Amino acid sequence: MITYDRRGFGASSKPWQGYEYETLTRDLDRLMTKLDLRDAALVGFSMGGGEVARYPAAYGMSRVSRLAFLGGIPPALLKTETNSEGVDGAVFDGIRTSINSDRPAFLTQFFANFYNLDLLLGKKISEEAVRLSWNIGSQASPKAMYDLVGAWGTDFRGDLERCELPALIVHGDSDRIVPIAVSGQRTHDMIKGSRLIVIKDGPHGFNWTHADELNAALLEFLKAPAGAPV
Repeated sequence: MITYDRRGFGASSKPWQGYEYETLTRDLDRLMTKLDLRDAALVGFSMGGGEVARYPAAYGMSRVSRLAFLGGIPPALLKTETNSEGVDGAVFDGIRTSINSDRPAFLTQFFANFYNLDLLLGKKISEEAVRLSWNIGSQASPKAMYDLVGAWGTDFRGDLERCELPALIVHGDSDRIVPIAVSGQRTHDMIKGSRLIVIKDGPHGFNWTHADELNAALLEFLKAPAGAPV
């Protein structure tokens, strides 16, 4: 398994620009090319689902064999005249305002909804794990965090319509950050032959709170022979 930190986050460099999906997907391609990866499964969580959707459409399928979207933002979160099922742009404006005015307080509120702490704290996730998430988030580039809110609204419908790879979609049915009705369910509907697994009572951060269910679904998907129904 190979993981990497997106530009602006974690141990990666924190440039002033490039926080949109054309650049983010190019970053992924450079990594894939540098390591000469073949027959790879692209697995993206949340915003990472954007790179998963765009990579095959932009760079072809020669290095990729299957895709997995975990709480992913595709197909199109922003509500527009041609995307009535999306989220109103005022929501994104409010997030940017909160980041700009008090980023630490924003992170506290964000993780409360990321993990549905009013329901799951002390049951599915500890205070220490939430603190770890906050600490990691606070180390991100403020510019990257602010700019990437705009990228949430990227329209991936054209990318998904061209998808011919086996695809797994895993999404929590209690996701308050990226509601399943406007994301995971629609992605499943758009990718022919894809499989949708709904995590019951799963928040956006189900990769922590429901890790056993997620890992079982991923392992089953990854072990399936190439070309087998998902």
